[in-house]
Amino acid sequence: MEMDSIQEILLTESQIAARVQQLGKEISRDYQGKDLVLVGILKGAICFFSDLMRQVKIPVNIDFMAVSSYGSASQTSGVVKILKDLDMAIEGRHVLIVEDIVDTGLTLNYLKTNLLSRNPASLKVVALLDKPDRRLIDIHADYLGFSIPDHFVVGYGIDYAEQYRSLPFVAILDPAAYQSEVKE
Repeated sequence: MEMDSIQEILLTESQIAARVQQLGKEISRDYQGKDLVLVGILKGAICFFSDLMRQVKIPVNIDFMAVSSYGSASQTSGVVKILKDLDMAIEGRHVLIVEDIVDTGLTLNYLKTNLLSRNPASLKVVALLDKPDRRLIDIHADYLGFSIPDHFVVGYGIDYAEQYRSLPFVAILDPAAYQSEVKE
């Protein structure tokens, strides 16, 4: 059972909902009267994206990208691959990347560089979680839900080997759940 591998609930469903509502207000205020495109990064950001989109009270367009730097591993490979690109052009538009978590910064740096090459009017990032202790590149979210310690977390869209995404909270995964990978 999924819950057997949960070590500790780090962020409750209500804590997340309250912060997402605040972020929605900030984004609505900051982008009032602008042509905003929310770009969700699949699959991890799907819950955050969905909830945030409903809290943004101005007109927005949405699009998605899917990138991979982890596969089924618990450590990033450092190589970012685009699995699904945007469907719409973003030139001249205000783009807000919606990301689940910023840890090493490698994926976000790649995404920002890639999207900036398409000449948006502006490019910013909103991230649910930030793990500053894991940062390899000096990059930060413009809007941030929560800064967390360096633990392997799951839930609220974030997975380990495609499991745990449906949990309504963010939790620390018991290291025993992924230790066999580390020993190999």
